[in-house]
Amino acid sequence: MELEQMRQLDAIARRGTISAAAEELHLSQPALSRSIKRLERELGQELFDRTHNSATLNDAGRLAVDHARNLLRDERMMLDAFADLARRQRTLLVGTVAPAPVWHLTALTVERFPGTLLNPVTLPEDEVERRLMNRSVDLAITLRPMILPTMHSVQIMHEDLYAFLPQGHRLASCDTVSFADLDGESFLVLSEVGFWMDMLRRNMPHANIVEQADRSVFEQLVRTTELISFVTNITHESRSNLDRVAVPIADADAHATFYLSTLADAPQRVQDIFAWASR
Repeated sequence: MELEQMRQLDAIARRGTISAAAEELHLSQPALSRSIKRLERELGQELFDRTHNSATLNDAGRLAVDHARNLLRDERMMLDAFADLARRQRTLLVGTVAPAPVWHLTALTVERFPGTLLNPVTLPEDEVERRLMNRSVDLAITLRPMILPTMHSVQIMHEDLYAFLPQGHRLASCDTVSFADLDGESFLVLSEVGFWMDMLRRNMPHANIVEQADRSVFEQLVRTTELISFVTNITHESRSNLDRVAVPIADADAHATFYLSTLADAPQRVQDIFAWASR
């Protein structure tokens, strides 16, 4: 008994005739008839009431179709389950304090491990560390190394913050600015920038920060309003065509160093990605 014969039975029941089922299955009618005959011999029961011009499912045939469809359903469930397992095995969860280092890590991963997907979740630093230790993320990106005997940790990138000023702004001609210079202004900031948002609020308590969650709307507002925005050494190039000036922010808090960490006993593919990012 073969699953292909179960598909053939299902097709005959749905299409109503062996000839129509043969057409759907891209078989010749004699080939389909021979396959069904082999199944009948194995079951020890005829499945059709045959006349010179037709073959109609009998009680045994209808029972066989019911079981065939159950087997085909189980086959689909099994294939779906293994496809889901494969997706989960290819997807790694990354806890991060900011988006840019995930972009960097993704580029490295795609280069070396095509088919592996990184699913980032942006969290406060303490939460990122906690989730790595309780194994609810595979990799952690933080602002400090996780120096423990059970961890591997390595520096992976720097990010520097710039004020992205309209050409006519009073600070646009400065070589550098400080958060004190900017405090009290109105800013347009993309949501989901991780720790940067808390840092801005902490360093500019009198600023009016307008958050925008939709990236396309955010980009349109940067082009069409006088609100100050921010870029970094990572994002500046993608907005270099806009009529704005990127001025470095001198404060220490405007400069971030990111560290990638994982557990020493992480699965091999996680360790391989960590090693590749560490090179």
